[in-house]
Amino acid sequence: MCLESLASLKDVLAEVIVVDDTSDISIDSAFDVPLAAAVRRIRQTSREGYIVARNRIMREAATDTVLLMDDDAALLDAASITEALAVMREHQQIGAVAFAMADRHGAPWPVTMQAAPVDYACTVPAFIGFAHLLRRALFLELGGYREAFEFYGEEKDYCLRLLNAGFSVAYLPHARVAHMPDPSGRDQSRYARYAIRNDCMFAIFNEPFPLPVISVPVRLARFRAMSRGTNDRGGLTWIVRQLARRLPATLADRRAVSWSTLREWRRLARTRPPLHAAQG
Repeated sequence: MCLESLASLKDVLAEVIVVDDTSDISIDSAFDVPLAAAVRRIRQTSREGYIVARNRIMREAATDTVLLMDDDAALLDAASITEALAVMREHQQIGAVAFAMADRHGAPWPVTMQAAPVDYACTVPAFIGFAHLLRRALFLELGGYREAFEFYGEEKDYCLRLLNAGFSVAYLPHARVAHMPDPSGRDQSRYARYAIRNDCMFAIFNEPFPLPVISVPVRLARFRAMSRGTNDRGGLTWIVRQLARRLPATLADRRAVSWSTLREWRRLARTRPPLHAAQG
């Protein structure tokens, strides 16, 4: 359904890149979709994961702006994408555009599950990665997504670095894209482990000193609430061991943002300023 929905873009679509992350079954039939642009397939052979796949797409793409979509997302129409492209053209300081999540019929998800609980175009701290539009050159200049995260948290990390570089994220609540996760749901134990581990790594990578000394223990303490109901007794030990093992590499890649960036990040989360207030 994801590939099929791209047909609505017609001549707006320059190329399509699909990453097959070591699938166990043949997906050849998924490529039998008539599109206005050629479809290029890239196969990962070692289950590198979706973060590596996104970085690969951004390196391989030939356009100035790139729409990244998960395989459980689908366009509802072309208008959402043309609106996002127009925002990119009008606001040069917008480095990424976030879309609103909707069901397959176009009904929006609850506002509490969106990038911002508002009904007007605004600037936000971060986007939700199911579907987002990026400036390719800027993405590559900033180093792309940190692959050390493996699963979860890479969008927030990138958006903070984007803000530190003087760029913003726009959220368009009326530009809806369908998001249809697997009804069986995610593995809550795995999700809780990676969410807390990566949140701690986020702090070490980005927060100005001495803030990580305070924030990492606070983030670790959230694991109990997040894992409630999973009976994951070894989860916290796994997280601490993971952080210890990865600490040298995490510190080596540490690029702390400024205190002013951190204040602006928190202001955006609190106020969600209208997009017309964005500079550029």
